[in-house]
Amino acid sequence: MKKLLYFFVAMLCVALCGCQQGSRRVVASSEEVIAIDESVDSESDTAYATSLQSTKQMLESELNTVIGTIPSPMRAARPESSLLNWSADALLEMARLKSGQAVDMSVVNIGGLRCEWHAGAITFREVFELMPFDNELVVLTLTGEDLLALAQCFADQGGQGMSGMRLEIRDGKATNVTLNGNKIVPQMLYRVATSDYLSGGNDHMEPLANYSSIWKSDAKIRDLYIEYITLHPVVEGKVDGRTKVI
Repeated sequence: MKKLLYFFVAMLCVALCGCQQGSRRVVASSEEVIAIDESVDSESDTAYATSLQSTKQMLESELNTVIGTIPSPMRAARPESSLLNWSADALLEMARLKSGQAVDMSVVNIGGLRCEWHAGAITFREVFELMPFDNELVVLTLTGEDLLALAQCFADQGGQGMSGMRLEIRDGKATNVTLNGNKIVPQMLYRVATSDYLSGGNDHMEPLANYSSIWKSDAKIRDLYIEYITLHPVVEGKVDGRTKVI
């Protein structure tokens, strides 16, 4: 019994002594760049890749389904452009339809539109490429004071996507700001449709985070654009002077 006890004591001492050794350190390192291209095709799981073919073909077929036509090329640019205006106009109409509220304006950030649209047929693919994010529609209640501050944010950036509001940018300042043809009353409350991402005041739109209430749709803006195109299959965006740089 004593021999067994001595054995365990000895092993404990060895373990403790081992823990007291100096810390390890890296004395040398190397690196290698491994290209992920056709050269690694031979390493692929061919059986797994084959099993995915039917799913891939189905998705490709759905993505290539034509849902409308584009008469002229459309792109997003400041201070306003065809695609930027179309995106904001479409969001405003769908926000009114889905919320059942009297939504006053919509806001879309130009950075959220990730491609141009060429003339011709438009498919699900083009809409996914335009907005690959899962941003969802929200409707915010903001004061007129917040909207005027938001208009200045637009002026600071040289323009953003909006529908319902009109403004002029003069020497970097937002002037002659109107909402649906009327002057904005600082104390009044207004409803603004936008994305859940922008509702946090992101992309230099801090006033949007000042909302007193929020309505959440749980609807992806991308899906709303697809629905809008099915309602208006001829996709046209018009530059109408809603943002003028003087």
